[in-house]
Amino acid sequence: MADIESRALTAPQPAELAVVSPCLPAMAPAAIEKVRRLEALSLEQCEQVEFPTAHLIHGGMYARTLHMSAGTVLTGALLKIPTVLIVAGDCAVFIGEETIELRGYNVLPGSAGRKQVFLAHTDVDMTMFFPSKAGSVGEAEQEFTDEYEMLMTHRLGGDKTLITGE
Repeated sequence: MADIESRALTAPQPAELAVVSPCLPAMAPAAIEKVRRLEALSLEQCEQVEFPTAHLIHGGMYARTLHMSAGTVLTGALLKIPTVLIVAGDCAVFIGEETIELRGYNVLPGSAGRKQVFLAHTDVDMTMFFPSKAGSVGEAEQEFTDEYEMLMTHRLGGDKTLITGE
């Protein structure tokens, strides 16, 4: 019994846990403005590509999954709430003060007040999710951004939507 108690005393404490992934921090107004300028330029000068998007509303959560083909660039909406973002694939992400490289599978905490740019080096699948009371994709989009009218799914409709009612 003494051995069990001593092992319990030497177990790692929660304060020793470390975040092993990068974070998506809130961005300064100047960094958000850089993204807006890039977005305006790309809308004016580049062919626009649709990103297949799937939506899930289940258990008080909204999840939005999109697929980026290798070589494509995505400027995201300005997010007004914290979210979790799962990224599978290799891409560069502008996070305000720097650009980070993501490889493989990453689960990232994202703060409110961010508007990222993603450059897909390989095919990339991204799922953003957050707690939500939304009953439709449109309601969920309005929860996470005031730029919902600019979202492709708002303008073109989603590819796949599942609302379970749970």
